[in-house]
Amino acid sequence: MILLLLGLALWAGVHFWKRAAPAHRAGFGDKGKGLVAAGSVGAIVLMVIGYKMADGAVYWGRSSALVGINNLLMVFAFYLFAASGKGTRVTRAIRHPQLTAVVVWAVAHLLVNGDVPSFVLFGGMALWAVAEMVVLNRVQGARGAYHAPPVKSEIIAAVATVVVVIVVMMIHYMLGVTPWG
Repeated sequence: MILLLLGLALWAGVHFWKRAAPAHRAGFGDKGKGLVAAGSVGAIVLMVIGYKMADGAVYWGRSSALVGINNLLMVFAFYLFAASGKGTRVTRAIRHPQLTAVVVWAVAHLLVNGDVPSFVLFGGMALWAVAEMVVLNRVQGARGAYHAPPVKSEIIAAVATVVVVIVVMMIHYMLGVTPWG
């Protein structure tokens, strides 16, 4: 569980760095982006290894219904992430689509993983994403004007969602997890 917690702490630390110490982060310039990327990769590695090694009480398990809901939520989460990059219409209603995608991802995974390591990993990531949204809202202030994107952006986001869902499902299978039940 220690590696899992260290991974979560590293993830939150590198992502809050710009908000918590903007002058320090700015002093690194473009090299700071590389540090955040390296820290993020390191955090993911720690979280994956820590999660695989962690043990804890199990309160519920997978069921057909929960797996189906999880998969629908995951498609929505991937769409939110893709939509943020293309500035689709959903960004009019959801200010931070990538962070909202993390919350949806976490909730989806908690539905099918009712054990303590899952509470730590997915709950921790959800808490980080919500905290990040609060901090960003304070820093950014009011939203700017919304401009409707071209239909091409919507199509690209939808296609990207399908491609990423397929890739992530294949990765899950390679890790020994059957995401489709």
